[in-house]
Amino acid sequence: MLKKSLVLMSISAAFFAQAQDVSVIRNSIDVYSSSPNIGSAKFNAMGGSNGALGGDANSLLTNPAGLGVAISGEISGTLSILSNKNTSSLAGSSFGYKTNKGDLGNVGAVMTFQLMTESAWKFINVGVNYSNQSIENYIETPGNSNLIYDFNNGNSSSLGRHAYDRYGYMSKTSVGVGANYNHNLYIGAGLNFFNSSIDQSDTAAFTSLQTGASEYFSKQNTPFYERGNGFSASLGVIGKLSPNFRVGAALETPTFWNIDRSYNFYNDAIYGDDYAIENRKFTSPLKATVSAAFIASKSFSLNVDYSLGLTTPKYKVYGVAETELNDFFKENYKNVSELRLGAEYRLKQFRLRGGYAFTSNPLDALTISSFNNDGSASDRSYSNLMLNNRNALSFGLGYDFKSFYIDAAYQNISSKYTNPFLRGVVNDNVEAGYYSPNNLISSDSYAVSDVKNNRNNFFLTFGWKF
Repeated sequence: MLKKSLVLMSISAAFFAQAQDVSVIRNSIDVYSSSPNIGSAKFNAMGGSNGALGGDANSLLTNPAGLGVAISGEISGTLSILSNKNTSSLAGSSFGYKTNKGDLGNVGAVMTFQLMTESAWKFINVGVNYSNQSIENYIETPGNSNLIYDFNNGNSSSLGRHAYDRYGYMSKTSVGVGANYNHNLYIGAGLNFFNSSIDQSDTAAFTSLQTGASEYFSKQNTPFYERGNGFSASLGVIGKLSPNFRVGAALETPTFWNIDRSYNFYNDAIYGDDYAIENRKFTSPLKATVSAAFIASKSFSLNVDYSLGLTTPKYKVYGVAETELNDFFKENYKNVSELRLGAEYRLKQFRLRGGYAFTSNPLDALTISSFNNDGSASDRSYSNLMLNNRNALSFGLGYDFKSFYIDAAYQNISSKYTNPFLRGVVNDNVEAGYYSPNNLISSDSYAVSDVKNNRNNFFLTFGWKF
């Protein structure tokens, strides 16, 4: 029975149990702490790996020193089709749902200025890059007839289904400058401006054991709506060790977010059911990237990037909610590392590209009280709660018409994680349950489903060199 499921939890999970909504934690890491990394079809086909190669506007996504590598002007636009599918499984049943979004994924431009002097400084280049992606994510989980809640009016209902539903987008606009010193050393700097939009809901349906009718509930403080803007700065350097080898390093400051937020609340002693508006300040982790490239000839190049978050996410404290979130990140957040590999082979005017990227799990293992399939509850430890490692494979083709070029790329990103929901305590001090116009659900434990996430993305770029 949901209301009789109180089980003592470990200290590491205590923060998690209090920290508002699962969606807030997930979005803090998955959205606000990871900037959009959709570039041109070439960039995506090579796994987003170009930190020591550079040469185009997408250098602003990894290492702004790459702007200094360019020796001619260029402008490009990329169309993206993003397909995101989640399959959530609970108690032997599964629901799968796919979303497809087409959009303008990337626009980039580099303007080169050759210095006609005797100085060793050869070029000063200016770059602009715009990257945009949908963050829509829908996770629907089937019900479990063994998870039964007894209402105070004597009626009982079983879990019919649950859904996390997120709509929105994230964009990053970057401007930067790169310089070429004697074709051996390249330095660069960039400013990054972010915009985000999130519409998030957390709902559950329960089926009456008496009538078979479904009743729909919303989690306290949901749905919520967030509109954010932020900025960061980046510095980078690339050096040639030999005509064939380059190394690079870049540092990106935390992104300083300003987030306007509104949310629905329920069962308040004074206001009843209403909505509230607030503002939050959020700081994402500081990030460092090191890179290496091997250019065998004009026909083949290989690049590897390794990025590491150096700090933890943090909210400016206005009250208990931000303190709980910061305590959770301090206790359970792991510095995220990302490895990206990319290669390009040129055969006359044809281009063949491939890439791989790995992103580590941002959270430590957590122990929580969760429901078993038979409806009982017990402490369980999860190494992939809410988020997990991500693997990305990609490949692409291109054709260079000298002044014009066209590139295409395919990218597959996969991840498996466990999805907690349904916990929400309602007592004299806390109103955090699931609410309908007539009833409320109070649960000390989580239901946890297994989610397979699979993204299949396609990109098409048209470019002009001048």
